[in-house]
Amino acid sequence: MSSDVFDLISIGGGSGGLACAQRAAEFGAKSAVIESGRLGGTCVNVGCVPKKVMWNAAGIADALADAGDYGFEIGKVAEAGGNDWSILKKKRDAYIARLNGIYARSLAAKGVAHIEGRAKFLDAHTVEVNGTRYRGAHVVIATGGYPDVPRVPGAELGITSDGFFELEARPQRVAVIGSGYVACELASAFHALGSATQLFIRKDHLLTHFDVMLGKSLMREMLADGLAIHAGVVPGALREQSGHKTLVAADGREFPGYDCVLWAIGRSADVAGLELRAAGVALDAGGFVATDAFQNTNVAGVYAIGDVTGRAQLTPVAIAAGRRLSDRLFGDKRERHLSYEMIPTVVFTHPPIGTVGLSESEARAQFGDAVKVYVADFTPMYYALTTRKVHTDMKLVCVGAEEKIVGCHIIGAGADEMLQGFAVAIRMGATKRDFDDTVAVHPTSAEELVTLR
Repeated sequence: MSSDVFDLISIGGGSGGLACAQRAAEFGAKSAVIESGRLGGTCVNVGCVPKKVMWNAAGIADALADAGDYGFEIGKVAEAGGNDWSILKKKRDAYIARLNGIYARSLAAKGVAHIEGRAKFLDAHTVEVNGTRYRGAHVVIATGGYPDVPRVPGAELGITSDGFFELEARPQRVAVIGSGYVACELASAFHALGSATQLFIRKDHLLTHFDVMLGKSLMREMLADGLAIHAGVVPGALREQSGHKTLVAADGREFPGYDCVLWAIGRSADVAGLELRAAGVALDAGGFVATDAFQNTNVAGVYAIGDVTGRAQLTPVAIAAGRRLSDRLFGDKRERHLSYEMIPTVVFTHPPIGTVGLSESEARAQFGDAVKVYVADFTPMYYALTTRKVHTDMKLVCVGAEEKIVGCHIIGAGADEMLQGFAVAIRMGATKRDFDDTVAVHPTSAEELVTLR
């Protein structure tokens, strides 16, 4: 077996691993990325990017449905099922392939070695790929995660979010199981593009890890739009007969007749086959790689970033953590690390959701009676002329006499784009008075955040 030595080895060619290795190379470090699949990881291949394409398509479907109210005559194009899923998939796949190529060229341009294959640890600083050994002074675990499938009879008859992007045609009748953001996003896309969609959730509202307003408001809007939601359903089994699937609940209820059943019940760390025991790397109780605030594992010189750590499983978080890690290791910035507080995120449903900071319940648990909340509920001007009405809800969570804003939660048209700027202000310590003293941009939905009373 031959061997090569690197200053940094990133096991995983997703967003975090790529960012970490490339930043290290910019400091002059000899770095490598080991990846067994397509470059870009979950985000580029079966996550954020293709999902946003589907969200855009769903938005066009909604706009076509509204077009008649604005005086346009578009006929059957606006009818449910007017979208040609196969054309959309072909163009989406071509876009993803182009991104894969861009990543490969970027690695080559920066002198980062791209090693294709699956890595396994031989010891804390030695990995093996396809029979070849590689040593790294610093080794970063950035293998990401994978979608969970429940341990119930017939679960293999369903698909996951990965399978969603493999569908060659739009299924006619779909069941999505889950209440998190992945379940809501994919159910929303299926529904808008013409599939008869039903969402199955264990509790009584969606997005249970978000501010309660967001989950309840999204549920209200989905139901109003005709997407069926079944609450209090715990999956017990999945059966198939004559090409149609039946979801069997744990309490015996049966829901038959689906062409497609999609599991969206959570994600786990992709660590199988890494032989972490050989390196001595510890996992936490949830099966994720345990790290401290500086992305260190329990083994010196071995680190973990991104979804494999189970913390804030978002692409920009993985990128930021990876770059900061290389800044610390090779850029002489010894205290450089990512703060996991005040991370903004968007849920690409229809309507979209933007959120940053503490939920109301989190703030009250931490600050008690010092919390004051401002809310708004209105119908954006876009819907003034349309038959279809979609509400917007907003909430600012403030603390103390100065009313420092510690949380901002928005559901409604434009929430995805407006959140970024507000997140900057809130991270900088903005108060309610700072918002009040900002001149509103009119007529917009965003102006409501600086006029709340």
